[in-house]
Amino acid sequence: MPAAALCIRPFDSADESEVVALWHACGLVRPWNDPYKDIERKRSFQPGLFLVATQTDAAGVEVLIGSAMAGYDGHRGSVYYLAIAPGHQRAALGRRLMQEVERRLLALGCPKVNVLVRTSNVQVLGFYDALGYARDEAFCLGKRLIPDQ
Repeated sequence: MPAAALCIRPFDSADESEVVALWHACGLVRPWNDPYKDIERKRSFQPGLFLVATQTDAAGVEVLIGSAMAGYDGHRGSVYYLAIAPGHQRAALGRRLMQEVERRLLALGCPKVNVLVRTSNVQVLGFYDALGYARDEAFCLGKRLIPDQ
């Protein structure tokens, strides 16, 4: 049986619980970030850069298997919450989802994309290396302005 076709489309409110479950399954959720608040914030700003990847299963049901949340501030693009369901990883789906994110950012005139990856996540660092991302000589600093807790 041929593999189901991948569909990449903008996030829809009906996707919310599946996306949050995906993020949990991929280890992306941290106690200081409420994923529901992150989704709510993204839906109010550049919602067309919040994408999901789906495939249709044997019963004809659309199954959410990936996500990517991107943004562009006029200077740099950023990508967060890139996730592919564990049972679907290593099938080039993450690559295809990132290509679509990059295509959309480029259409907005975005000259460079930044991705934050925890230094301990060696597997994901290798994934981005293979996509042509390079490690910048910079530190990422952060300051929480609105606590999620």
